[in-house]
Amino acid sequence: MLKINPPEKWIETGLFMAAVVSAVAIVSILLLLIYFCLPLFSGNGLSRVFSWRWQPIDGQFGILPMCAGSLALSILALGIAFPPAIGICTLVHVLSRGVFARIVLILTHFMTGIPTVIYGFVSVFVLVPRIRSLSEAGTGFSLLTAAITLAILILPTIVLVCYTRLEQLDPVLRLASAAMGFTPIQQMRHVLMPAATKGVAAAAILGLGRAMGDTLISLMLAGNAAQFPGSLFTSFRSLTAHIGLVVATDSQSLAYQSVFAAGLVLFLLVAALNLIIRKTDNRITANAFLRVQETRHEQNF
Repeated sequence: MLKINPPEKWIETGLFMAAVVSAVAIVSILLLLIYFCLPLFSGNGLSRVFSWRWQPIDGQFGILPMCAGSLALSILALGIAFPPAIGICTLVHVLSRGVFARIVLILTHFMTGIPTVIYGFVSVFVLVPRIRSLSEAGTGFSLLTAAITLAILILPTIVLVCYTRLEQLDPVLRLASAAMGFTPIQQMRHVLMPAATKGVAAAAILGLGRAMGDTLISLMLAGNAAQFPGSLFTSFRSLTAHIGLVVATDSQSLAYQSVFAAGLVLFLLVAALNLIIRKTDNRITANAFLRVQETRHEQNF
């Protein structure tokens, strides 16, 4: 039987305690949100909060437009950022592994340290006027403006997570794929990417989670109109921006109570997203393995 050394035992205990503390903190946050949402269940508060109208003067505090805005913004930002992120990983991993690749990685790391407000500030003066000129109506503060800026913000996160996973797989698979006669692009497409499916999925989820949880970009660039984002050039308000705006101006009314409902919805969205990814991880990995085997069979012929 393998004996655990005392230092390793302390590390194991410390990691276990950290996991317990994290789990307790997450459950406590969920219970806190539920507790503050309880007043909404009295009377018709729930129907007024989970509706499509946000008009506090008329007693309508619907958060559904903000829910739709957050989903549209985060999904669109991920859709814009993900293909360039995979392209950058391909460039620095199989096409150019010299000085140029190191420079690209250094710039990517540097991008992670730029404050979010800088991205928003630059977009106000550079991107907003161009989006305004493209649309027939509107101010330029729109879904498209916020999504492009947010895509730039989450791009380094996706790149670094994917690149790290590919680097872990590289010593094992690169020589084998080269021996099979694969070109660098074929290595990336048929061997490395299928093997790194879990890492790529994790990168996408991290990017989506950061996009969904970001406040400042949507607050500065989305226009903050409490309405459904009907087009790319429509102003809207995200859940995070809505929480910030309401908390800054109110603390007593039903509008303030709706903030906790918005936080609970945001919490549940992220939790559901992670559960879906965990359920599909094994299936994705199995399919990736089958694709590698099929590709190898085709190469033999």
